Amino acid sequence: MRVRGRRWSGAALAAALVAAGCGGEGSEAAPPVERLPDLLQKAPYGLSGETVRVAGRPRFRLGFASAVDNVGQGPLVIVGRRGRRGQGVMGATQVVRRSDGSSRRYPGVGVLHYTIATTHQHWHLLRFDRYELRSMAEGTLVRPDRKTGFCLGDRYQTDPAMTLPGEPLAAIWTDECGKSQPLLRSVREGISPGYGDDYDPLLEGQYVDITRLPAGRYELVHRVNADRRLRESKYGNNAASVILELSWPRGLTHEPAIDVVARCGDGRRCRGR
Repeated sequence: MRVRGRRWSGAALAAALVAAGCGGEGSEAAPPVERLPDLLQKAPYGLSGETVRVAGRPRFRLGFASAVDNVGQGPLVIVGRRGRRGQGVMGATQVVRRSDGSSRRYPGVGVLHYTIATTHQHWHLLRFDRYELRSMAEGTLVRPDRKTGFCLGDRYQTDPAMTLPGEPLAAIWTDECGKSQPLLRSVREGISPGYGDDYDPLLEGQYVDITRLPAGRYELVHRVNADRRLRESKYGNNAASVILELSWPRGLTHEPAIDVVARCGDGRRCRGR
């Protein structure tokens, strides 16, 4: 504040500053701002097929890789807790950091489940990312996914050439979500700004079953935070998809052919939201 035309005593200047809203007793400090994550859904990639036999009959799976980037100003931090041992689930709370160094907790954002699979045994946040195969004509769901949840972590840097606000100098969330510890009472996992989490094709749940699905064009949609339980700075980039052509060159009981017709970009769907 600049004051012209007269000399002010210390007390008079302090009174003028208070009157102008520049500090002093009675003025209100700006409330802290939440540093929210922004989850960017990457388009499905690495499509591949797999044939398995169930009860002696072939089943055909469409596998794919998935990835989610955090391009926000704050980390996604999930804390799981449970009240007693022997219970294989934890309630999930999101911890949001604020500009003044404090944090705010949002309980009831999901469930963590101790998952036992061939390649891993640890605590998964359920329904973090969902996969859908939809018809191009009506947009209806034709095959759901079988994903068992996600162990969140800083698995890769989204853009080594650029540093986002709030991005740490090195990956922070690098543990294995309570690996081989089913009796844990609490666990923490997350994704830092400037980092992402990915899963390889055909890893447990990284597929949809397309056995005897009619030939035609379909939209494969990946959707993070579909129920919007997790707080983000925006939600418009939470879904991405590709269009694929499915055909059965030798009939429905033989391996299908799958061709990617269009990849519609990260954070964007081909057919519409």
